[in-house]
Amino acid sequence: MSDAVRQFTVGYDDDGIRVDRWFKRHLPDTSFTTVAKWARTGQLRVDGARVGPGDRIQAGQVLRVPPPEPERAEERPKRERPPLSDDEAAFARELVIHKDSAALVLNKPPGLATQGGTKTVQHVDGLLDALQYEAEGRPKLVHRLDKDTSGALLVARNARAAAAFAKSFSSRTAKKVYWALVVDVPSIDDGMIELPIAKQPGTGGEKMHVDEENGQPARTRYRVIERAGNRACWVELQPFTGRTHQLRVHMAAIGHPIVGDGKYGGPAAFLTGNISRKMHLHARRIRVDHPDGGEIDVTAELPTHFSESLASLGFEVMAGDMMPLDVKLPPTREEKKARARAHAKTVRKERRGERRGRGAAK
Repeated sequence: MSDAVRQFTVGYDDDGIRVDRWFKRHLPDTSFTTVAKWARTGQLRVDGARVGPGDRIQAGQVLRVPPPEPERAEERPKRERPPLSDDEAAFARELVIHKDSAALVLNKPPGLATQGGTKTVQHVDGLLDALQYEAEGRPKLVHRLDKDTSGALLVARNARAAAAFAKSFSSRTAKKVYWALVVDVPSIDDGMIELPIAKQPGTGGEKMHVDEENGQPARTRYRVIERAGNRACWVELQPFTGRTHQLRVHMAAIGHPIVGDGKYGGPAAFLTGNISRKMHLHARRIRVDHPDGGEIDVTAELPTHFSESLASLGFEVMAGDMMPLDVKLPPTREEKKARARAHAKTVRKERRGERRGRGAAK
């Protein structure tokens, strides 16, 4: 067993998570008691600073973790994953839409969870043993999609690639494009939603909501692709932060819930007629820098229910793919405030210079 201190870069999808939750997600064999002990003795640090189990960490930060405690590791039997059946392995391989030395991209179907949890037995993470191929180690999830969200899911094939992809997500150089059907039509065709998001009290963390006072900053760009009168429209969504359920919360918050998203849109999220009641949110495209140079740029085909709904509303898939990916974004609130402060500082300096100049002239 290695006795070296370990370092982990906080990933894009772990932005804002509590330290103890990070351990539960990534090092589940480390008990809360051990985490608390490491924190109490100063062995657990983030970017060199001491942290506690309840502190929150941000994407891109480096978490310093002590080596596993030998006595505990020896006492606890290693949990082994049950072997996959031939059908499960074949199903996993059918999901692969891109494969190279560093990465896999899967087209995750709706209804399949990304990771396991309470009462969640079948999930993408449990299928990764079938996707090792010729690589030495087991593939590693880089980000997540909600259970009912379909589309492109990036998986790293080695630790070096995982670190590179995590850095791309935390630095926002990775691009993710989602397609959604939403109820009604926004009054503005191309808009930016900047609403902070937090866990909704009383839901056990299962539901998020807009919280202007205590929420974490969240930013989503939407663009209307096509509209079906005033009944519904097809939109492109680009998240520029990675909050839990961000796209769903943001669209519901501006009065246009995603079709099929009863959790955030209630009964109003379902359209009458032959439009499926499944959620219409799909990760259409992902583009990220490849660890060995160049880019990974992959498009995921729509699930059947989504493509049938588009056809029913008279929409052509080609129209969505014609939207440009790289666009100049308006400044964030924080950027606007920083610019205003810098301008005010410059004005004050100029005024001080003018006063000194008048004094010298006398």
